[in-house]
This record gives sequence, structure tokens and C-alpha cells, in this order.
Amino acid sequence: MKRTVLVLGAGGYVGRKLMSALARCEDMQPTAGLHRPSAVTDYTSVCFDATDQAELEKHVSGFDVVVNCVGSDPTVMMHSTYALLRAAQASTPLIVHFSSMAVYGSSCGLVDEKAPLRGDTGAYANAKVETERFMASYARRVVLRPGCIYGPGSPAWSSRIARLLQARRLGDLGAAGDGIANLVHVDDVAAAVIAAIRQPQCEGEVFNLAMKNPPTWNDYFICFAKALGAVPVRRIGERTLKAESRIVAPFLKVCEIIGRKLPFSFDLPPFFSPALLSLFRQDITLVSDKAERALGLQWRNLEESLREVAAFEGKRQ
Repeated sequence: MKRTVLVLGAGGYVGRKLMSALARCEDMQPTAGLHRPSAVTDYTSVCFDATDQAELEKHVSGFDVVVNCVGSDPTVMMHSTYALLRAAQASTPLIVHFSSMAVYGSSCGLVDEKAPLRGDTGAYANAKVETERFMASYARRVVLRPGCIYGPGSPAWSSRIARLLQARRLGDLGAAGDGIANLVHVDDVAAAVIAAIRQPQCEGEVFNLAMKNPPTWNDYFICFAKALGAVPVRRIGERTLKAESRIVAPFLKVCEIIGRKLPFSFDLPPFFSPALLSLFRQDITLVSDKAERALGLQWRNLEESLREVAAFEGKRQ
């Protein structure tokens, strides 16, 4: 019999990719859980508010698995996770919960799943820690802590980076880019979810998801720029970075907030915040040996994947 799988947050980048991967599995029957109708139209879908416990109870019952990849603002993430746990008490489906490497906060060095959860780098990180604390009370759970999810169309770690590289606003950052880029391809993330669903012994476990031997951020930017043809790669100095994060980013953020209230949409150039610059410096390496052993993961090759991403970005222009 096919496992019935409800994907909460199916309208997001990871959710859409996961729906596609699940649909290719002969033993899976996925349903897209959406806040509102979206581009996920090729699959069976249901629309409801994921923070509404009554709505969740109505939709969760009958599913073997619920994948929680709601990735909205911190308050929504916490409320939706709490509502899901309350709603799941009766039918007790397996819950595959998306956390993040952000739970490790400002940790440095090699970090495995036993490392303390700091969540000290902002509201998003703290919310992820809180959702994990909620999940700890539910026996039939698998928690995934992916690093920076890249791949064709990834808004944060592929498309935004590509635009910044092509505009020569990003490149070799010197010491400011010597932190570790804990990258994980979106297809590897989907493979982790599918493996976690298929293997009952994974219930109750937590898994880091990031490629082995990750590059520095400088290496990632340079390799990506070459794939995009955005060469020679510009060296970005400290003064320019400070201007980007302290002047350009706040201005564009205000424009973004104003734009949400307008009856028409407009395209803003990408920007990076002080928090993002801190990440580019952070010497933290996710240890994902456990996921390799238990889930059988083999990480996508970075150079080959970046050529694929660059080709995708080229078609979008």
C-alpha cells in the first residue's frame, strides 16, 4: 500500500521540490498542504491555515505521514508547529519536521546532532529551537537540520547569490568570506525526507544535512561565478561590505515593506544583511555522518550542481 503524505508548506521552494520527488515514488501518495492556491497545481492539494488546530485536525487525520516544512516568519513557524502537534495526538502520524542549522547559533568548529541548541543569532534561529522543543514531546518524529539549501531556483542560496555575483556586488570577500558554507542540494534534502519515511528505525532521531567537505563561502562564490560566466571575480573590500549591510540593505528592506502594501509589484535588487555577513565569517562545519549512515545519503557534487544552477539562472534572464 502507498504511504499517504501531507506536505505542509508545499507552496515554498523546498515543499515544491519535495512534492515532485514524492510523486516519483511508487510507494508514496503525496498531498500538498497550502495556505492559499499556488503554482503547485499538478498534485492533489488542500488549502487551510496551518496555525489553525481545528483545520489541521480535520486534514491530518487519515495521513500516514506529515512533513512540516512551513518556513514563514518565526511566529507562524512556532504557532503552526504547536497546532500540528495538538492536531496529531489522535491519529499519531509520523511527522518529519524541518528545523535548520540555525539552531546551533554562533557555535564554531565541528558540530554534530548532540551539540547544544543556542539559537542566539536572531528570531528565526530562536524560533527553530522552540519548534524542536515542541517536537521533543512527540514520539513519532524525525527532525532534519539542513544547512544552506541550494539548487535550481533556490531563492536564498542560488538565485540571490547569482544576481549579486552577476552585478559584481559579491565575489571574493577576503577574510570576511572565510567561513564554512554548509551547503546541501535540495534533491539531497528530498532524498533525506523519503529515506526517513521509509525507515521506521529513524523515528525519534535528529539529522544534520550538509555536504561533506564543504567549501568556504569565498570558494563557493568563486566557483559559482565561474559557472555563471561572471568572471573575473571581483574582490569586495570591508568598506564596501559595510556600506552594503548598513546602508543598502536597510534602504532596500524599507522598500520591500512598502512594496507589500502597494497594489502592484516591482522587482528589487537583492541585498545581504549584517546577519548574513556574520554567517559568511562563521567557522562552523555540520557533521552529517549520521545522515549518511542511517539515511544512505550521497551528496551531490558541487561543481556539477552549480553548472546546473547556472544554466537554470541563464534561462530565467
